[in-house]
Amino acid sequence: MKSFYFFANRSVFTHAEFTEFLNAHEPCSVKAREALITRHVKAGHIVRVKVGLYISVPYGSNPDTCPVDPFLVAAKMSDDAVLAYQSALGFHTGYQPGNGLYPYLSDRMVRPVIFRDDRFRRYRFLKVLKDKGEELFSVGTIERAGIRIRVTGLDRTIVDLLDRPSIGGGLEEVWRSLESLESLDVDKTVYYALLLENSTTIAKVGFYLEQRKKELGVEDHHLERLRKHRPRLVHYMNRNGRGRKTKPSRFVKEWNLMVPIDILDRLSLGTK
Repeated sequence: MKSFYFFANRSVFTHAEFTEFLNAHEPCSVKAREALITRHVKAGHIVRVKVGLYISVPYGSNPDTCPVDPFLVAAKMSDDAVLAYQSALGFHTGYQPGNGLYPYLSDRMVRPVIFRDDRFRRYRFLKVLKDKGEELFSVGTIERAGIRIRVTGLDRTIVDLLDRPSIGGGLEEVWRSLESLESLDVDKTVYYALLLENSTTIAKVGFYLEQRKKELGVEDHHLERLRKHRPRLVHYMNRNGRGRKTKPSRFVKEWNLMVPIDILDRLSLGTK
């Protein structure tokens, strides 16, 4: 019966967490423990997401349709998981990814998982950050539904999304999702952008902050720090890869960026 107490207080849990609970409250052999888990799965008390990861089914709910928090699932995909990219943006702002992707950072080799209509995919911590010992820069631990999870801060998240927009549904989708941000730690955003040492990303962040200067409290010294590291040559804001056509763009001299016309039209900007 103590197992039900555990399930009631853990909407998402790992095999290791359940084992630790049993060892403390209902010690049993490995064989008995595995048989217990199997019985609970067959009875519809819990549902397996992947090997070693389960969701609890609320009393009286259908195991096939019971609600599940995808942020908690993503955060439990590995023991070092950090919600990032559009997962982190959704966590902080309520943004719902139209592609159903919930990315997370991890150094573990974890295969992509599809659970119901959601996709959970692991991305590595960037090498440039690991080399500097900064892979956990602006990563916070937050409690959600009684479960402690790790997530990148909003300041880091917007830089990550502009750095790798494909993980956010594409540049235009990322831009739309960032248009409504009401607050931001601009100092940390600038610092993190510079940590990545990618001139194109730095220019994209600078261009974004310049457009939201009043709303986010961006000051000239923030932009100047970024401007010093903009590309020396013209770079495309939306890079589609070698041999593929790039969407129509206009040159924004301030950042040496070719910015998609779709984004400029949204900003009601002309050619700079």
